[in-house]
Amino acid sequence: MSSDVIVIGGGIAGLATAHELIRSGASVTILERSRCGLEASWAGAGILSPLLPWDYPQSVARLAQLSNSLFPEFIEALTTETGIDPEYQASGMLVLPELLPESSGDAKGLRQDARNQMAEDWCGRNAFPMTRVRSREIARALARDQEAFWLPGVCQVRNPRLLQALIRAVNLAGGKIVEHTAVAGLRVERGRTQSISTSQGDEYSADHYIVAAGPWSRQLLGEHALKLDIWPVRGQILLFKAQPGLLDTILLQEWDYFYLIPRHDGHILAGSTLEEAGFDKSPTTEARQILLAKAHALVPALTEETVSGHWAGLRPGSPANIPVIDRHPSISNLYLNSGHYRYGVTMAPGSARLLSNIILDKPQPVDVTPYQWPR
Repeated sequence: MSSDVIVIGGGIAGLATAHELIRSGASVTILERSRCGLEASWAGAGILSPLLPWDYPQSVARLAQLSNSLFPEFIEALTTETGIDPEYQASGMLVLPELLPESSGDAKGLRQDARNQMAEDWCGRNAFPMTRVRSREIARALARDQEAFWLPGVCQVRNPRLLQALIRAVNLAGGKIVEHTAVAGLRVERGRTQSISTSQGDEYSADHYIVAAGPWSRQLLGEHALKLDIWPVRGQILLFKAQPGLLDTILLQEWDYFYLIPRHDGHILAGSTLEEAGFDKSPTTEARQILLAKAHALVPALTEETVSGHWAGLRPGSPANIPVIDRHPSISNLYLNSGHYRYGVTMAPGSARLLSNIILDKPQPVDVTPYQWPR
């Protein structure tokens, strides 16, 4: 079974890359070990920004900004092609700094002042709109009113709907999706991947092979992973069903990265945890209690009675949250698009564009050096 490109992994990275390549005229087959779009891509929250971009290396913010510039056209194309609305919206994000005592002369107050200045400087340099507001000017449901940062340009997307749209778009455009098919091995000869064998006993061949298997990427590559450093990080989210309009913007606590994300229909996501639990993605009672307590303290209307869901997913952890989007150092037709950690959905269109450009030998819109395969 042959095609121009084989993509291993049917999450957001694999689907977006396949969609980009198909639109460029390539024939693409996606191999997915389970079902497409049901791992970390589905479990995430859909904030289209690093939570606090000034806390990350510039390479993380740059890739997120590239994706943000591509998202409107990306969403419009998917909606037109499939009739599925991924609920892309500019809901803005309200950042709540730690509430300090009135005396700002203490060490903690001085540190917060320095962080506030760093945030304002970063936003000014990167044309990232930000203003200081009172928190209840933006979100009346908050338990307390305090000084906050308002980032009106931050967007969100409902990632399960985005994944549904991508799956349908790939199918409608002639892409082939093969589910419940794990890759058993790569046959590499003379510096090129010749074929892939699968758990079903089939063999697939292509001109190019892309690994986009999230936290399983290093495991799948085996000896070919070289110095690749990607590992599973469990994240848990709690879902509330509130009255529509209770909350209209994303809320983020600066000191612990806890967030609330409202959807159009009144659902509100609360998350998320960062846990080193290997490949165990079981939700835990402890995390549920912690997330519920934080949500209720921030917005009192969010109570036990309004909880409607709780789940966990495995992110592809990476050093400094910098993904690898590159050709293998010694296997000329093997590529990787993985390691996006917390921002797989955020970085999806940009990552797909960068990898597509590498394969098709097109110029890049940004410096891709930070995303190289570790040598």
